[in-house]
Amino acid sequence: MQQLKARIQRDGVVLNDQVLKVDEFINHQIDPDLMVDIGREFAHLFEQSRITKVLTIESSGIAPALCAAHELGVPMVFARKKKSLTMREQLLIESVFSFTKQEENEIAVSRKYIVPGDRVLIIDDFLANGDAALGLARIVEQAGALVVGIGILIEKTFQPGRQRLEQNGYRVESLARIASLANQTIKYMDD
Repeated sequence: MQQLKARIQRDGVVLNDQVLKVDEFINHQIDPDLMVDIGREFAHLFEQSRITKVLTIESSGIAPALCAAHELGVPMVFARKKKSLTMREQLLIESVFSFTKQEENEIAVSRKYIVPGDRVLIIDDFLANGDAALGLARIVEQAGALVVGIGILIEKTFQPGRQRLEQNGYRVESLARIASLANQTIKYMDD
């Protein structure tokens, strides 16, 4: 997706050869026009998949997932990293490791929001090692639902995330595929 790549080039900050900071438009401040276009692109990519729910993890995945769900005309659900006092109903729980934060998180979704027969599109901001997406996929499968695909805004192809997801049989669609962050330079797969 050229618009996303252009925004990464303009406002992304390479912190080191493993980490790209996109706080300007995705992770801290959100560009709503870009999110709407991203939602439209994911809806187009998965339009034949008969999606019934879009699932993400808080917090950076919420904006693009909501826009995709709106385009698809289905509800958006997000996995919480911290259980609130109101989350007492039966929960689907998985443990995931955050590459960026270098910490383990327990994520949870109420069983009432992902149910048997749902056809779920998972959306996430980054794909590095694939832990978040795999954790969300396990939640979907615990519920007796089907993962129809995984949509990623920014994939770091030099890390094993895509390979791990595809080995588990998941369709992966990434909007920007980064081949390298070496020497403070963003190089895309199609460059």
